[in-house]
Amino acid sequence: MLLVIDVGNTNTVLGVFGSEGKGSAPVEGQGEPSYKRLLANWRVATSRTSTVDEYGVLFRNLFSMAGLKAEGIRGIVISSVVPPLDPVLRQVCERYFNLRPLFIEPGVKTGMPVHYDNPAEVGADRIVNAVAAFDKYGGPCVIVDFGTATTFDCVSARGEYMGGVISPGIGISADALFERTARLPRVEICKPARVIGTNTVGSLQSGLYYGYIGLMDGILELLLAELGAQCQVIATGGLGPMIGTGSKYIKTVDESLTLEGLRIIWERNVPGRKDSNATKPSATTAGKAAPSKSKNGDASKPTAVPRSSR
Repeated sequence: MLLVIDVGNTNTVLGVFGSEGKGSAPVEGQGEPSYKRLLANWRVATSRTSTVDEYGVLFRNLFSMAGLKAEGIRGIVISSVVPPLDPVLRQVCERYFNLRPLFIEPGVKTGMPVHYDNPAEVGADRIVNAVAAFDKYGGPCVIVDFGTATTFDCVSARGEYMGGVISPGIGISADALFERTARLPRVEICKPARVIGTNTVGSLQSGLYYGYIGLMDGILELLLAELGAQCQVIATGGLGPMIGTGSKYIKTVDESLTLEGLRIIWERNVPGRKDSNATKPSATTAGKAAPSKSKNGDASKPTAVPRSSR
């Protein structure tokens, strides 16, 4: 089995992929098996103060509730935008799973050129989403990830990461409103029954929900004007099912997109797999020199930085 972990500023999402064949042990001479079936996934709060053992117990308990054995994990891949947690999670993997995890960071083979002025500024989660979206849906496409921040990431028809947009997430927008107004109560973020609110709670919910729909669709309208009408829009993230379904441009909500992206990148980096040699892009940003190959032999630019606001 393969354990994938996406560490965000607010939530951490974990998933376990299993082999589609009988058993999950690698066959001699064939490398690792293909882990394509999502067996279980969980969303927990990101804790910057938890110790290695506290995280280890949490992971073991989640496995136990799902009827999975930690001893069956043969690979771990992590995307993190919270740098202080990286050494903690590394120790968790080594102590509780006896495995060294693969972190999505510069030098990791992604199969996707990054056309950003400074590729090191792109959050690991954004690259992971882009890789998964292009693999599953093709390009051009826009991925809208509803997290602590809402990100809009653009991928060309050739599978190049073009850049995107970062806006405040609806959660922190609501927090700012409640903290700066003395008489407005904190309300649940949800889709109201009608636009016109007849009380304070209903009015706040209407403003938050439909105001954010307007922000989202306004940005998407401008992006689609640049990318073309044939561009697909995919939503993911914790609030994707609620907010994404209210958009007139989002046709697909894929809650497991980030987990799938982690699985794909792991397959492209694990030794002995055909996937690891499949895609070696050479396209570069116009006016930029071609990037040199990394120590893993990937011709794409470095793709990860742990300071994305998610």
